[in-house]
Amino acid sequence: MTPAPDQMMPRLLRALAGETLDRPPVWFMRQAGRSLPEYRELRAKAPDFIAFCHNPEMAAEATLQPMRRFPFDAAIVFADILLIPRALGQDVWFEAGEGPRLAPLPPIAALAEQIEASTGRLADIGETLQRVRAELEPDRALIGFAGAPWTVATYMIEGRGSDRAAARAFAYAEPKALDALLEVLVESTARYLVMQARSGAQALKLFESWAEGLAEDVFERVVIAPHAAIVEKVRAAGVTVPFIGFPRGAGALVEAYAEAVPVEGVALDTQATAALGRRLQAQGKTIQGALDNLLLRQGGPALDARVEQLLEQWGKGPYIFNLGHGVLPDTPIAHIARVVERVTGRHTWADA
Repeated sequence: MTPAPDQMMPRLLRALAGETLDRPPVWFMRQAGRSLPEYRELRAKAPDFIAFCHNPEMAAEATLQPMRRFPFDAAIVFADILLIPRALGQDVWFEAGEGPRLAPLPPIAALAEQIEASTGRLADIGETLQRVRAELEPDRALIGFAGAPWTVATYMIEGRGSDRAAARAFAYAEPKALDALLEVLVESTARYLVMQARSGAQALKLFESWAEGLAEDVFERVVIAPHAAIVEKVRAAGVTVPFIGFPRGAGALVEAYAEAVPVEGVALDTQATAALGRRLQAQGKTIQGALDNLLLRQGGPALDARVEQLLEQWGKGPYIFNLGHGVLPDTPIAHIARVVERVTGRHTWADA
């Protein structure tokens, strides 16, 4: 018997369409990366991290590596949230063992002049998506992504990862300048995501990695409004693929986000309560998360118990099994395999 059309769709897309499934789809943030020995071997061949991200052959291979090891239901393109500032003309580099560094923030008017050109400078990521989609099985989804404007702006303002205090102070002291910067990032991010969807991405995710510590009015201004504007611009371009929004650390403000931003899925971080997730599901949102990446690294009975708890409290769906933050580099592969097997019921190749 030929399956119904909706049953032929990747499981992730069915969940984002609101279906209740026999089991939730599963993928992990940062599933492609430093926890895999084959990734470390591949990474050693690139001159630097940014060159790696802009090499479609290598980035496609990094995207596909975890899909060969584990029965994940979705791949996420290997890239970085700081490719947009670089495409807009702000110098970005990565210091070994320390993370990203950015040159001083250019004049915002100069950044605005580079919006149209920035999408072309990110064409390599489109080619990566095309390569992955050509090789990935049709029942496994391909996710594109971008860093959300506020998170990207914090790096652009401060020049590195930090506690975001300087960026928050900037939001109060220079509101017009911040709003102008966010407008540039909204427009460039929307164009970037449209390009990703046209290159094969079947879902799009906005990573607001630094949504914590914001007052309600500031959260509305720097998180909710930019996210809603990006979705609106992407939809206006004719792109219909589903969105997942991830306001990590937003706490009690997650529900306001879910109500105001027209995303199909809301990713939850580690602190999310069972009741919060159920309320969002009842409001028609697909939820994703919120397994602690530290617990994934630790393993053992506590990990098994938490996996079962998450499946029990949210598994009737719509739900996507994932972490509350990305896989840590020193996470044992066997722990990843055990969780994926418990969710999917499928054996996993986990040898190091």
